[in-house]
Amino acid sequence: MLQQPLNRYIDHTLLKPDATRAQILQLCEEARRYQFASVCVNASWVKLCVEQLAGSGVNVCVTVGFPLGATTTLVKMFEAEQAFDAGAIEADMVINIGALKSGLLDFVRDDIAGVARVCHQKKGGVLKVILETALLTDEEKRIACRLAQEAGADFVKTCTGFNGGAATVEDVRLMRAVVGPTMGVKAAGGIRTYESALAMIAAGANRIGTSAGVAIMLGAPVGEQQSY
Repeated sequence: MLQQPLNRYIDHTLLKPDATRAQILQLCEEARRYQFASVCVNASWVKLCVEQLAGSGVNVCVTVGFPLGATTTLVKMFEAEQAFDAGAIEADMVINIGALKSGLLDFVRDDIAGVARVCHQKKGGVLKVILETALLTDEEKRIACRLAQEAGADFVKTCTGFNGGAATVEDVRLMRAVVGPTMGVKAAGGIRTYESALAMIAAGANRIGTSAGVAIMLGAPVGEQQSY
């Protein structure tokens, strides 16, 4: 079922407003040890994470327009540009949820496309678009997925984890069905165990955002833990 080692699905995440420098350093140490796909942090920690993870093979992912998605497109683009200039290579951006629910679809598409352009101007840059699925109807989720795809995003993502709700197998399955086999799907929000991570991957996720990456790996069978 796994297309790659389990650790390479995981974006090791720390986005709490009271996260300390010591906790960010621990996040990076864990990510280096377990060889996670990335660390996902708020913008003020990007430079530190880039320094700590240099040469490790672990990417640095930054949040953009987080957690509400309600800043302007130019502000989101500037956030992404600053973070990528500091060494980030992935961005997780929140859509403008109110605009989507108002039917302002061109606005939502252009908002995503602006950030996608910034990300893709940087070598290897990746944009993941957070839909905030807990606030959307199934039809709004489908529309958001199509808009993200049309705007040139690389992934669609379930939740921030800050606005209620959590990732569900049903939402991941719906998102995968809409975007097809080539676009990324990231499940995030409430994924804390090996079993829940596997369920999301089975539903179509090819990235898992979680603050419980180490616990997930320790819950895996010994053969899947490799030699960490």
